[in-house]
Amino acid sequence: MVSESNPSPPLSDILPPLIFGCATFNTQFVEDPYALDSAGLIHNALSLGVRAFDTSPYYGPSEELLGKALDSPFVRNNFSRKDFFVLTKVGRIASSEFDYSPSWVRQSVQRSLDRLKSEYLDVVYCHDVEFVSPEEVLEAVKELRRIRDETGTIKYVGISGYPVPTLCDLAERVKEETGEPLDIVMSYANFTVQNSTLLSKGVSRLQAAGVDVVPNASPLGMGLLRQCGPPIIGEDWHPSPPGLRAIVHRASNFVDCHDEKLEVVAIRYALETWLREGSVVGSRGDPASGVQGERESNEQNLGGKKLGVSVMGVSSGSELEKTMQVWRSILDGLENGQETAIRAGRWKRDHEWSLNRQKAVQLLTEGIQEMLEGWLDYTWPSPPPDFVNTRAQKSESEPAPWLTPAASPEADVPDDLPAEVKDRIQIPLR
Repeated sequence: MVSESNPSPPLSDILPPLIFGCATFNTQFVEDPYALDSAGLIHNALSLGVRAFDTSPYYGPSEELLGKALDSPFVRNNFSRKDFFVLTKVGRIASSEFDYSPSWVRQSVQRSLDRLKSEYLDVVYCHDVEFVSPEEVLEAVKELRRIRDETGTIKYVGISGYPVPTLCDLAERVKEETGEPLDIVMSYANFTVQNSTLLSKGVSRLQAAGVDVVPNASPLGMGLLRQCGPPIIGEDWHPSPPGLRAIVHRASNFVDCHDEKLEVVAIRYALETWLREGSVVGSRGDPASGVQGERESNEQNLGGKKLGVSVMGVSSGSELEKTMQVWRSILDGLENGQETAIRAGRWKRDHEWSLNRQKAVQLLTEGIQEMLEGWLDYTWPSPPPDFVNTRAQKSESEPAPWLTPAASPEADVPDDLPAEVKDRIQIPLR
């Protein structure tokens, strides 16, 4: 919001509707984040028009890897800092360790600035707010706003988490007790082919609480909605119960019978539908539609309408390219999409193709949801019933809970991987 204390324009006027999620630079999703070509991914994303990157101290070395990529000669020579957005978080330290105290918030913000090699952070969320008390969240939000107002090293403040009712309760309380609404509230895994809770129970309450932007993250339900199921690196951390996993597997077989893949349908459905349904809490920033030679905005290419904001997660160059092709195909199907496709050098009938693809994806989604009956809008408990915050002072010398560059193997890609293995770790394009 624009106020005396926060003179920045509304976040919804400038935030891009597609955000690169850097949670994949993390041992929960890949065995060794340092073996990823993370710099190459970030550079390719920027070249493809992506202008926002989401990370967190909780995502292992994600901030460090993102900061190194953004501080490279390629980025410095081709982009200014104002050309892209960096979103990070405070408060979550480990799976069962949280600290929302003002002193830790200050320390975490400064550490993020150092790791990300930036003079400011565009957005800082309180991370996974359901794991602490409402009073702790309110205290952390106030401290983030104090930093924003006194130092300018934070531009916008928000919260993130899983349970939609909790996010709504907290957004309402922040507005009621501080007189200022949150700039942004991010939910994950709550607008997918399996779960539409963010739309059915969240958007109207968050909008009424004055929240400006509501990004939808994890359209695959943290990897649940894939042909191969949730990622299991080391231990099985995914909170979905066996019954839901089994029915998702059956739904995947159904999609296979129609010469499609579950993850392809799920990604397109979530991105495309949230673009429309989430537009009331969306944004007008650079849409990454592929028009070359100019800094894009919705005003130029898409009629100035807000678009629902999504966070994509990729861990390979092929996944990035395929996801961007899907994203641009979705944009081609919008009201001004034909003109945008032509200006971007794509086929003049891509608008028509996109609309036909939208119908096919919707039909398959309805079939998937028929199979998921009984599990539709199911949400797992967060935090789990036995959760205890184990926060304790950590020694600076304690080893990091993820691999360091010195301990990381070379990032050589094996040439002899079976085709079916390569297929399981990539997102096919349709």
